[in-house]
Order: sequence, then C-alpha cells, then structure tokens
Amino acid sequence: MVIDFISVVFISVGLVFFIAGTVGLIRFPDVYSRLHALTKADNLGLGFIVFGVIIQMNNVPDMAKAIVVWILVLLASATSCHLIARRQYSKKRSPNQDDADSTSRKR
Repeated sequence: MVIDFISVVFISVGLVFFIAGTVGLIRFPDVYSRLHALTKADNLGLGFIVFGVIIQMNNVPDMAKAIVVWILVLLASATSCHLIARRQYSKKRSPNQDDADSTSRKR
C-alpha cells in the first residue's frame, strides 16, 4: 500500500515535468529556450516515471532494462538537442527567428 502510494507520487511528479516541458515548448520564444525546456523537463520527468515504475517491479533484470532505456533516452535527447541547436546556430540566425518565420518570408 505504501509502495503503491510512493509509486503514484513519483509518476505524478514525472507527469508534471512532462507537462512543464510541453508548456515550455509552446510558450518560449526561440529555439534554444524550447530545446532547453524539452530536454531538461522531459529527461527529469522520465527519470521520475522510471523510478516510480521500478518500485513496482519484482525482478532485477526488468529494473535494469528500465534504467537502460532511461539512459538511452537521455543520450538520444542530448544528442538530438545538440544537433538541432548546432543547425540553428550554423544558419546564423538570431535566437528569436524560427524556421517558420524564414519559410513564410520566402513564399
């Protein structure tokens, strides 16, 4: 009973971080701020959710698999964020200029 409550708390906190990352994606003005909101909030949110799920698991191999998945998502998230930020920087754009702004001007 107590373990179930702790698990629900961790999963709920993780969902709050996911929602915060989504709000940051919608509300922040430039690509760099949006990337920061998504990578930080989603990685932390997934960590809380994985920990909440691990509490419910009974065997160690499944726990290890969940941790490995979380680590792989952390690496993929950091790599993709870096590539998107580098691409934006290489276009020599101001931070407030989005791809949508540049494509609408060309039409």
